[in-house]
Amino acid sequence: MPLDDFTEYDPDEDADASGAPVEDDAGDGPARDVERSSAETDAEKAPEQGGDRSDGGQDDRDPSDGGEDDDPNAGDEDGGADEASLSYESAEAVTPERADGLGILSVSRGLRIDEAGEETELQAYVTAPNREDVRMGTYLLVPYPERVGGTGAGISGDAALGTGRSSGERLFCRVASLEYAQEFQSDDASELRARRAMVEDGVDETDYKFLAGLEPVAIIYEADGERKRRAVDRVPKPETTVHRAVDADEIKTGLKIPGDGVFLGHLAVGGERVRTAASPPTIDYRLRDDYATGDPLLFRHTLVAGGTGSGKTHAAKNVLRQVLDDDRTYPMDDGRSVRPAVVQFDPQDEYAQLHDDNPALDDDAARRYEREGIAHGGHDDTIAFVPKVGAASYDGGGHRAEQVEFTVPFSMVRSNPWLVAGSGLNDNQYQALHELLDRFFGQYGSDATYDQFVSFLDDPALREELDESGRVHEATFDAVFRRVRGFGHVFDQDARPITEQVRQFVRPGGLSVVPTYHISDSRAAETVVLAVATLLVDEKLSSDPTYDRIKETPLLVGMDEAHNYLTDAESVQARHVISTFTDAAKQGRKERLGLFLVTQDPQDVDDAVFKQLNTTIVLNLGDEDAISAVNIPSALERKVPYMEQGQMVVYSPDNSEPVELVGLEHCLVAHE
Repeated sequence: MPLDDFTEYDPDEDADASGAPVEDDAGDGPARDVERSSAETDAEKAPEQGGDRSDGGQDDRDPSDGGEDDDPNAGDEDGGADEASLSYESAEAVTPERADGLGILSVSRGLRIDEAGEETELQAYVTAPNREDVRMGTYLLVPYPERVGGTGAGISGDAALGTGRSSGERLFCRVASLEYAQEFQSDDASELRARRAMVEDGVDETDYKFLAGLEPVAIIYEADGERKRRAVDRVPKPETTVHRAVDADEIKTGLKIPGDGVFLGHLAVGGERVRTAASPPTIDYRLRDDYATGDPLLFRHTLVAGGTGSGKTHAAKNVLRQVLDDDRTYPMDDGRSVRPAVVQFDPQDEYAQLHDDNPALDDDAARRYEREGIAHGGHDDTIAFVPKVGAASYDGGGHRAEQVEFTVPFSMVRSNPWLVAGSGLNDNQYQALHELLDRFFGQYGSDATYDQFVSFLDDPALREELDESGRVHEATFDAVFRRVRGFGHVFDQDARPITEQVRQFVRPGGLSVVPTYHISDSRAAETVVLAVATLLVDEKLSSDPTYDRIKETPLLVGMDEAHNYLTDAESVQARHVISTFTDAAKQGRKERLGLFLVTQDPQDVDDAVFKQLNTTIVLNLGDEDAISAVNIPSALERKVPYMEQGQMVVYSPDNSEPVELVGLEHCLVAHE
């Protein structure tokens, strides 16, 4: 009945002609039966509480009998003995300080589970004392009633009545929407209501409904002594109590988070860590790292994307420190278990700091990380392999790692002509470069140098011969000669070639960092990085490798500012680079080769490479194109521009449901 109907109520309308109120017996029968049953077990309260007994609207009580009712069975054999008295008990509505659960499932708008998820209708009414604790993304549990036989043969009578018995199956879901709605029919868009609200302190929560829209994730159940999950195939019962998920193992099961693996961070909602009653109270998120249910996800490739100041290098260092844990090994085809080697290309001279401890990491934090199984502290087996380029000098004052110089031998160009092609050669010119290199190395041998190649090209007789034979047009010859100049400070410098240091460069359990910050010539720095990275990839994928050490060692190739090297471009050189790394991404998992790409411009990474990345770690990004490029679910995508430093979302379909994490407050190694 609308509120206005109560305010206009006239008591005279319910009076008969004599002016006496008319008693309403409608719907009284069942209620009276319940009252009689209560009275039979509580007869002593009848004199105090009394009550009407409706019989055609007449009152059978005798004023002289102390207010007791006459026996309705006066004609029975008992001679009218008073066998029962009516008892009326009032239920006092007291709001508990904190109910057992957050609220109940509501069917006011329907209760529906849709296979596609587009028409799912699942809402919980949240009780007033619990409303401040509910956030978008909060994880909840809704128990199902007991099944007969535990196999879905039917629902038992008790379960059908909602007596609270549970089969152990729980609907695991997350809060996807929150809203207030009117509890009573009224209009708060009025001057009077607004003025009163502006001077009152707070809101009476009981005046409003607080509804949480739920997104079903999975059904959790126990089978063979093990907790498992499956797709949502049952609709829960109306008015079922909704509980907050507080058990760490239960939450991990619901989200399909592995119990072991490479630690990435702690599960969070709205930037705050999810807390449980366990010790530690946080929930660790790990990347699957064994062959029990597939390939280790490190070899399915990882992208870390974040803007300046988002904490991406901090996060990347912490991940690499876990990869280098002493206990991390991978089985090889010959039966050996081998620790992985990591090669990290470093344009900002930051990753060699993994050698050193973080002085800000105190003893209490160290003990906490040890209890959680998180590797921390400097990694002793860290070497900075410094490319020798012209007169550029490397300071290396930001770390205490060993430094070893190397040079890129021109012999590597024989199998990778694009290293000296630059970005300006067209297809005809690139074919001409192939022709010239084959002729050069055939004449000078495999150890020929860059300077010898330049002298070889600076020969008018060669130019004329190739033109007259129709093999290389003179204009094409001149274009190639112009493009390959300018690499004299890159190849064959005064240092040991990287090809002679492979066994030291790729070490099981070792970290080799290739800094390029000291190289001011971006073209030279790019050539060095691509030459070394291609050496690693080609040897890994080769069926007849030159360097067995690379082939026989699990390898993670890290590349910061990856967008500078794996960009989407139209040049011949770019196409060959992308082709090489796309092959690496496709075949890496069977060869135990992983790519670990770090970038602030994910939109510039070529799609062919991007599609092969299984795990995406996204920190704060402000650019809309960058956010859309990482291709994460829209619910998490909207959070990205607002995330604080260290907050991240992880999208790894083969590992877990999409989740929000908070990284560690400490960098586990030195970080400046």
